[in-house]
Amino acid sequence: MFGLGMQEFLVIALIILLLFGGKKIPELMKGLGQGVRSFKDGMKDIEKPVEDIKKEISELEKKD
Repeated sequence: MFGLGMQEFLVIALIILLLFGGKKIPELMKGLGQGVRSFKDGMKDIEKPVEDIKKEISELEKKD
């Protein structure tokens, strides 16, 4: 993953654990998960109007 070996990954994980502590990491991961979920929901909200516009364009082309 990203050119990192297992040793490098463990060192990074250890540094994160030391910086934030064991109690803060679950809170950080929860916030990250909520952010990803919110992003996906936002993408769905954008895709729906785009599909509606494509449908309207195809209907207009059929009329011509």
